[in-house]
Amino acid sequence: MAVVQELIRKEADGSISFGNYELAKKTKVSDFEVNGDIYKVKTFAEITKLERNELFVYESVPGTAVTGLIADTNGVSFTVEGDKDAQITLELEPESEYAVVINGENTGKMTTNLGGKLTIGVELEEGRKVQVKIER
Repeated sequence: MAVVQELIRKEADGSISFGNYELAKKTKVSDFEVNGDIYKVKTFAEITKLERNELFVYESVPGTAVTGLIADTNGVSFTVEGDKDAQITLELEPESEYAVVINGENTGKMTTNLGGKLTIGVELEEGRKVQVKIER
């Protein structure tokens, strides 16, 4: 299992990993600094949510474990794991078109709403990691 026992951590490549879908009750870590940004994560079996500088970044229902999250102006990439299918919402650029690639397979293009939110469904099962890449 790839849950993040410390709930959030910085990886050697500068990416971040977060989330623990095995927890029975909501647990959070606030004021976690990475490269001058302040992160907050809330996670447990029902939901995993990440904020950067008090702004929404990631949410999954049910909870997931995310490794290697890298986000920039061109999109976001990460590996996600969970014990059941999840709906993932990301904050990106408003009213922009993005290509969605899951496990190397292009699933098509999606456009964010006025607030910049993009929601995708990912098929998950225990012990199976899924690579997600969303790019402009």
